[in-house]
Amino acid sequence: MLKYKGYTGFVVYDDEARIFHGDVVGLRAVITFQGSTVDEIEQSFKDSVDDYLDWCKARKKEPETPTSGKFNLRLPPELYVKIAAQAAQQHMSMNTYIINKLNVA
Repeated sequence: MLKYKGYTGFVVYDDEARIFHGDVVGLRAVITFQGSTVDEIEQSFKDSVDDYLDWCKARKKEPETPTSGKFNLRLPPELYVKIAAQAAQQHMSMNTYIINKLNVA
């Protein structure tokens, strides 16, 4: 993951094309970048973010801000009770319990 001006880029390596490519995550806008070295991918990421911000400024549009990390999840009541009980047994909040479970995956 790359970070720049509050934006996060997720990078993958394509071994067939022998190139790194990535996307800025957490936005509705599509911002991509690529490079063949670590230095190139880092610079391409920064350039893409700067280009997006310049594009917004030129059009007098407010750029999207990266996601906050919050999301609402609707659970069936039975599952909610089950998770709440498991979290309580481990002396955790439901939020911490769920984060721990997701980090294992």
